[in-house]
Amino acid sequence: MPYIANLENGRGNPTTGALARLAGALGTELRISFGESAEAAPALPQSLVRLRRTERFRRAVALMDADPGEVIAALAAVGRVVEASEPDWWRVLDAMVLISRHPA
Repeated sequence: MPYIANLENGRGNPTTGALARLAGALGTELRISFGESAEAAPALPQSLVRLRRTERFRRAVALMDADPGEVIAALAAVGRVVEASEPDWWRVLDAMVLISRHPA
């Protein structure tokens, strides 16, 4: 992964297409905007960052036929209400899968 290492070290000039593919591989999306920005979203808890990188997360998102960024945003919203640990994130994600697969 010398290309990524070069980007991390400030070398290279990636295209927006390359950045979008890199973001997709990381389970997120690239957004570019111009003008005044809205208030920055709070940083994700490390436990949620780790969860997002797992194969189990990717499978759950695929089962729900959902956008990974939207799922992470929903989990992060829960994290603003309660302090959640990694096992808690998995329980919430499992509940989301259950509800999406078996609606009332």
